[in-house]
Amino acid sequence: MNKRYALFLGCTIPARARSYEMSVRALASRLGIELVDLDDFTCCGFPMAAAHYWVSQALAARNLTIAEKRGLDICTLCSSCTSSLTEASHFLEERPHEKKEINQRLAKVGMEYRGPVKVKHFVRILWEEIGVEGLRENVVRPLKGLRLAAHYGCHFLKPSEVYGGFDSVEDPKVIDELIRVAGADPVDYSLKKQCCGGSVLVADERTALAIAADKLSELKALDVDAVVVVCPFCGVMFDSQQKKMEKTFEQTYEIPVLYLTQVLGLAMGMGEKELGFSMHAVKVKALLERLGEGGEAKG
Repeated sequence: MNKRYALFLGCTIPARARSYEMSVRALASRLGIELVDLDDFTCCGFPMAAAHYWVSQALAARNLTIAEKRGLDICTLCSSCTSSLTEASHFLEERPHEKKEINQRLAKVGMEYRGPVKVKHFVRILWEEIGVEGLRENVVRPLKGLRLAAHYGCHFLKPSEVYGGFDSVEDPKVIDELIRVAGADPVDYSLKKQCCGGSVLVADERTALAIAADKLSELKALDVDAVVVVCPFCGVMFDSQQKKMEKTFEQTYEIPVLYLTQVLGLAMGMGEKELGFSMHAVKVKALLERLGEGGEAKG
């Protein structure tokens, strides 16, 4: 199995989700996954997809070409980046006329994409290349007693046809199973597959906040300890925007937001500083204090 990847951070993580990056790097180091930083990576193209297809594809293909020159596949952390780069890689193989068009555009900057370059979300790398048993072997502090709600989001598994059956879109399980690996209890709920609202934040802030608040209201009623995400913008919506939701809808949620990599890192004995918990808008101190010496939640 390949355990060496070019790390694609995208735009949101360096600006608004550094704790996610920190926990990914810590986990990768622990598990023997080598993440290579390439300075030339730029935007994945996703923000341009609705406005100009060819520009979006060219941006994605340029990043694929940079990794190809280094002989590396790509590890993504953002679900939208994963979708954009995976689609580009898939369609450039399936549609020769598109590949020709894109290479004409890349030629203007002295580049050519031959492909294919594989793209995998970090969680998929954990699932397929380290495996449930490999991860469980590294757990030294099971998070017993914690009730965690998985948020899958829109692009972690979609478009499903380009992800090769990684997980079921209608009945996803990967995040829930990895929560179990950490020793915590995954909480099922009716809005599990609902969007975080981030896709309409710029166009209609109140609607975006209402979508996220709808999910947080259900999770509050279920008395979960935290919501678990695998995408930086989902993290931004539920964490950074949570106080704004409380003010807008006159509600109190106080639900911590954890990246799955932080959950696994905690279970593997990593400290809160190493995992970047101090950077969260909704403080996780009370949750961490509930974890006893062996990781078991108290009270």
